[in-house]
Amino acid sequence: MTRLDTLLAGLARDRSTGALRVGRSGTIFLSDGRVTYMECAQTPTVERLLVARGRMTEAALRALQADGGCVRLLEDGPVTPGELQYAVLGVVLDAAFFLLPASGTRPKFRPGDEHWLGGQWFFDVPGLVRECARRRAQLAQAWPSAEADTLPVRPAARLPGHAVALDGVQWEVIVRADHQATPLQLAKRIGRSGYSVLLAVRRLAAAGLLALPASAPEGGALPRRTRDERERPPHDPQAAPLPLGPHTTADPADLTLLMRLKTALEELS
Repeated sequence: MTRLDTLLAGLARDRSTGALRVGRSGTIFLSDGRVTYMECAQTPTVERLLVARGRMTEAALRALQADGGCVRLLEDGPVTPGELQYAVLGVVLDAAFFLLPASGTRPKFRPGDEHWLGGQWFFDVPGLVRECARRRAQLAQAWPSAEADTLPVRPAARLPGHAVALDGVQWEVIVRADHQATPLQLAKRIGRSGYSVLLAVRRLAAAGLLALPASAPEGGALPRRTRDERERPPHDPQAAPLPLGPHTTADPADLTLLMRLKTALEELS
């Protein structure tokens, strides 16, 4: 089976434009051989982040997608170019982390397909591969076992000590954990990147703040989401919208700078 990054390298050499669909796992969009966007079924999309963080309603987002796309979003929506760029960066890094190691699925390329955001930003595949490796190492450093990645998040009944310090993502995970949702399900619910929630969960596990079983359930199956959970509003409509990222005004050439900023913020947390 050909590696996904090898396929992308071939599409880059051919200066292809279209969408590379990795079965039901996700889609990679390219323009003139360059990656413009990735989305993964396991992690939140830009649309999900906009809705879950209270930036837009689903109805308003659908209207923008049908009429004007990214241009209308930046002209009429409550999102700044810098915020949207940072959100897209997070979504693409998230998707790359789960899609690039994928195996067992034969990707299919559909020429001409384009994401509604268009070709606003471009990503270097070798850079994405390097970032995926860095993230895997960071997860292993935080907590070497991947057991907590797919189990429902269950906060411990008692603190292991007298005091504990949590960062923003860890606090949201603890507050929104219902003993049923897995880390990636929580990420979609609270409008955070899947990787940031995985990292928060592993750090919570390392601090003894999660109740973990001796072993994962037989077969490792993910818990099914109930109908009530699927229909639960992702964000309180009366609450103030939450920022998608730092309020920057970076131009499209500054993705490398934003990636460094994102890495630095993760290292400081």
